Amino acid sequence: MFIDTHAHLFYPNFNGEVDQVIQRAKEANVDVIIVPATDLISSQQAIELSEKYENIYATVGIHPHDTKDWNDRIINKLEELAKNKKVIAIGEIGLDYYYDFSPKEIQIKAFEEQIELALKLKKPIIVHNREATDDIMKIARKYKDSGLRAQFHCFSGSLKDAKELIEMHHLISFTGNITFNKAENLRKIVSNISIESMLLETDSPFMTPVPHRGTRNEPAYIKLIAEKIAEIQNLTVEDVARTTSYNVFKLFGIGKKPPLSYTYKIGNSLYINVTNRCNADCIFCDRKGDAVINGYNLKMKKSEEPEAEVYIKEIGDPKKYKEIVFCGYGEPTIRWDVVKKIAKYVKENGGITRLNTDGHGNVINKRDITPELEGLIDVVSISLNSVDPIQYGKLMRVDPSLHKEMIEFAKKAKKYSKVIMTIVGLSEVDSEAAKKFVIEELGVEFREREYF
Repeated sequence: MFIDTHAHLFYPNFNGEVDQVIQRAKEANVDVIIVPATDLISSQQAIELSEKYENIYATVGIHPHDTKDWNDRIINKLEELAKNKKVIAIGEIGLDYYYDFSPKEIQIKAFEEQIELALKLKKPIIVHNREATDDIMKIARKYKDSGLRAQFHCFSGSLKDAKELIEMHHLISFTGNITFNKAENLRKIVSNISIESMLLETDSPFMTPVPHRGTRNEPAYIKLIAEKIAEIQNLTVEDVARTTSYNVFKLFGIGKKPPLSYTYKIGNSLYINVTNRCNADCIFCDRKGDAVINGYNLKMKKSEEPEAEVYIKEIGDPKKYKEIVFCGYGEPTIRWDVVKKIAKYVKENGGITRLNTDGHGNVINKRDITPELEGLIDVVSISLNSVDPIQYGKLMRVDPSLHKEMIEFAKKAKKYSKVIMTIVGLSEVDSEAAKKFVIEELGVEFREREYF
């Protein structure tokens, strides 16, 4: 169920207890543990642990604390060690300006050379950062278009930094420190980024979560961190476990892609995977990629699209859910007749419905479908994405004229359903201008969706 992406099980305070620690982890539903190295000796130790235990994977790398003696022999040795089939990343590497164990210029040199090694070997990296955020971000920007993928472990930057790293397609992880009483800033970051961009980690034997703070940390405590993230994000623990485990598969290649889902539960809502087809091709959408959301596989060919009865059977009693949401990696109004049939069943059986759409339904169906929302769709969530038609066209890769069509759809739809206009939280999009336009000009609700 859970994957602990960061547990230093080679540390001396685990000596003689590793078998018991791993057994407790299994009993706590921890399926996989990644052991990140900090120097050459621990790189070998991590590999030995991975070879002894089936559910352990290793990384190799030199922690910034140990870079003072950095030389070519070390990078060559790391490359040799990285050939082991259970080595899945280069790490833990990065910068640490809190302690003066290694000169800054050597830390930077070692960090960048290990990044180059990761790129050469086509492996991700695991990044350590302590009081070195400015230089970490400079280096991240330097490698922005290199294909580098990274886990920024025990994240300590700002929300702005987190969002920028996520836009670079990196992942963020938090330790037991998000359970600490004085961790309001960290919890704010957790609340403002998508679980699609997170991994779980304990950082054992450090950063022990409440209520075990003050004792040695271990992988079995990962559930406490998952519970805190679930609480902050209004998700279930199962949502957090499933999504972060798939994120591990994406980044590290551990596990496999899940089977196709026609319906999928997130929190207490049930989502309907109507279609993967769309008249738009948004730059932030993974429709043509893996098409996985929250650990659910939504990749579906037209020939695999089921009829309404299949969805209705999977829904069962719609009152079990907060709402039934027509969503997925496509435009639901392409299959408008199917949506209406399902929505009719839901409403007749006491359920609540929401339609997530790009607002092009009238163009797609070549008629005004908004009156048909009445009595079937309680909430319509429309992708505004930008108040600027030109930017809108570029973001969605459509003709800018569809911006006007989308606005007109929203104006008509609000006569029959509650309307929410949304944007994706990209740095180039003026969210304040969008919010003002939605509230003052359209008179409907506004929401910013997290980018992942």
